Amino acid sequence: MKIKIILFSFSLLLFTSISFAQKNKAPKSIIPEGVSIKKYHSKGELERMPKGELLGLYTERISSLVKLLPYIAFATKPGITMSTLGIPNDNDNRKILDNQFEATDTFLESTLEFHERILPYSDTTNLISAILFYEETMKSLHEYSEFH
Repeated sequence: MKIKIILFSFSLLLFTSISFAQKNKAPKSIIPEGVSIKKYHSKGELERMPKGELLGLYTERISSLVKLLPYIAFATKPGITMSTLGIPNDNDNRKILDNQFEATDTFLESTLEFHERILPYSDTTNLISAILFYEETMKSLHEYSEFH
């Protein structure tokens, strides 16, 4: 009876470790999901918004651009993986991509912390201009993908 329990436990442990090992080997998207902007705005729309809402839009656009710009040589939309581009999906390449994502997240954390403290002191018209600029940049990145 004791041997059956040990054998069953060992089998369960082996099955669990195999299933987790397979999950780590799936190709990752080079551009994380959620990078796109939900809505583009006109200058008039932005001028009618309260400053707090403008701050949120500014932060969202910065986050999207930081997660997208380093990868435009590969893709401009989420869903493209290393395998799609012919890059080997081996442990070293996955580790490098994971390290890049961690570095980007760390950079974004400190940038957004800075924005949270300092950005409310910005002039509203400058904030609106920056949001419009970032939105135009995102639009041009989508057009860029049509060139190849």
